[in-house]
Amino acid sequence: MMDEEKIEIDVIVSLPLQPNIEPSETKEEFDDDDEDTGRDSWGAHLEFLLSCLGYAVGLGNVWRFPYLCFSNGGGAFLIPYVLMLLFAGLPLFFLELGYGQYCSLGPITAWRSVPMMKGVGYGMVTVSFLVCIYYNVIITYTIYYLFSSFTSTLPWIGCSNDWNTPYCSERFTDCINGGGIIDNDGICIMIANMTVNEKTFYNLSSDGNITDAYTDPFKDMRKLPSYEFYRHEVLQITDGIGNLGGVRWQLALCLLLAWFIVFCCLAKGVKSSGKVMYFTATFPYLVLFILLIRGLTLDGHREGIAFFITPKFELLKNPKVWKDAAVQIFYSLSASWGGLITLSSFNKFNNNCLRDAMIVPVLNCLTSIFAGFVIFSILGFMAKELGKPVEEVVDESFGLAFIAYPAAVAKLPVSPLWSVLFFMMLLTLGLGSEIVIVQTVMTAIIDEFPKYLKKRKIYVIGVIAIIGYIIGLLLVTRGGNYWVILMDKYAADFALLIYGLCECIGLGWLYGVKRFINDIRSMIGDKLVDFPLFMWWPINWTALTPAVLSFVLLFNWISWSPPTAGDYEFPPWAHVIGWLMIISTLFWIPLFMIIEFRKSKDDDVTLLERFNVMKTSRPEWGPALRVNRRHAANVHKQYGTVMGGSTETRHAARHAARPAARPAVGANNEYSKINGIPANGEEPPANV
Repeated sequence: MMDEEKIEIDVIVSLPLQPNIEPSETKEEFDDDDEDTGRDSWGAHLEFLLSCLGYAVGLGNVWRFPYLCFSNGGGAFLIPYVLMLLFAGLPLFFLELGYGQYCSLGPITAWRSVPMMKGVGYGMVTVSFLVCIYYNVIITYTIYYLFSSFTSTLPWIGCSNDWNTPYCSERFTDCINGGGIIDNDGICIMIANMTVNEKTFYNLSSDGNITDAYTDPFKDMRKLPSYEFYRHEVLQITDGIGNLGGVRWQLALCLLLAWFIVFCCLAKGVKSSGKVMYFTATFPYLVLFILLIRGLTLDGHREGIAFFITPKFELLKNPKVWKDAAVQIFYSLSASWGGLITLSSFNKFNNNCLRDAMIVPVLNCLTSIFAGFVIFSILGFMAKELGKPVEEVVDESFGLAFIAYPAAVAKLPVSPLWSVLFFMMLLTLGLGSEIVIVQTVMTAIIDEFPKYLKKRKIYVIGVIAIIGYIIGLLLVTRGGNYWVILMDKYAADFALLIYGLCECIGLGWLYGVKRFINDIRSMIGDKLVDFPLFMWWPINWTALTPAVLSFVLLFNWISWSPPTAGDYEFPPWAHVIGWLMIISTLFWIPLFMIIEFRKSKDDDVTLLERFNVMKTSRPEWGPALRVNRRHAANVHKQYGTVMGGSTETRHAARHAARPAARPAVGANNEYSKINGIPANGEEPPANV
């Protein structure tokens, strides 16, 4: 049997274990390697933290998390949410930060570590592309509201507008305050003009006073003015997904502006987008704090907050609650989307990614809970206004951000000013996430084809923006909101759980958890990795997190029911389109396994040997810079594992492993030595 050390000698240049050296300190050593030293990097570490926070803290913290609490029994939802954070969110967040930082590559090319899992990267990018399309439409709604706020009186105040219906809630209060009542035909009639019989019929006293026995005949049908503005003016929504009703040109222009902003933020690379995050990641907290103060002064806020924090333990028996908690963690932390791998790929090699993996998730989840207090204080007020229980107030998803909050803003003095601030906050929240989502797609494409696209980044982002806008036009038709909801329900639901599961299997088992730990060791040092509590991470990566995700997936499939848009049920053909979206994000995984299996074909090898080749790291795998590759190789050697890639630069490694034809599996050649493939039928070195 070939000795493991024999293989390592062929690929590792023995150097004394040395501290990591940054690109700026060794520029002259790598002038011949433009590909590896030319990658953008953050101007400051704070830019990375704010970018992660801006990516994670998005519109979902304002509408998705409160809505899930609302639909899953309030405070009961916090229990599975925290558990999913501990056993799924945090481990995957750290895994992705360490993975991207180590190799300085996007979510597709990073799978040089385990080539057979490359389809996971393509799936992540596909999900990110689908989400960036409809997410920018939600930002479009925000821009529309922002422009509508530049007025002396907010358009969603009162019930005298063309888009209001007879069921507008303020019609009743205005009628009562004006000395009248609403009759059974929905008409406001003056009490002074009523006959004695009419007063008796409507339970009024003989002198015309309203008694407790009188109730609004349309009480159950009342809607807030902000609801009617959203549905009948902003969306002008049709009766179904098949009735598009034409493009809303105002929304089409706002969508164009949204894509233009994204293009400008990304056109100059990660340094400029990092500067944008100083504002987009911090401004929302100021406005949320102000809204919380205002919400606590509104009548009914106690009931709303009580509904938020009071757990209904019986709902924990419902698998949907646990599935929603797991998916929300992925939404909230943006895990398994590929964005965290992308952001961390611009880090310095020796950045403390473990510290970052603790700071950002904790801040993000506290923000979600903080936003929950804000919105539930307002939901309590809405329930009081409508005379309904809190759980019956709103049946929209992201409509919460465009119904509940505008209703609260309308109650503030100088309401247009507060409305501008609020929708500026929503805009910055949305852009913080959208910029990173689009950057993930752009980086993945460029990293796959660096020779052709590395110096043409502006064209790549331009093409993405144009395609996103053209597809987005479907979503800004009068029936487009149904498409937004359909994409939200299907595009990134349990697919994220599958990607998280594949990451754990790919890096924890196929790549080898001990190898991955030593990858992290080479970046953050022995002190943190050898600390006893660090074992929490590999235990989760290899066992607990996959078990939790498998459990949630299983119960999700068992209890699955077709999604709806409120009370509207999608037709069968819409569900077919939804499943096609799911398939488009998942088929990459088996596709690349088949591709790698065919590449490993050889007459003299067994299926097990072909499987070993499929999971063997490419020569280009490893840190971007030669000095860090050699340092990582020495760390692996010292702790009994193999780095997997060449200690030379990626450019040199590719050329070393690119003969006229790919060598046969098991051949005694440089490709086999670099990759640790067994030569002449010998056993491969352990890489766990």
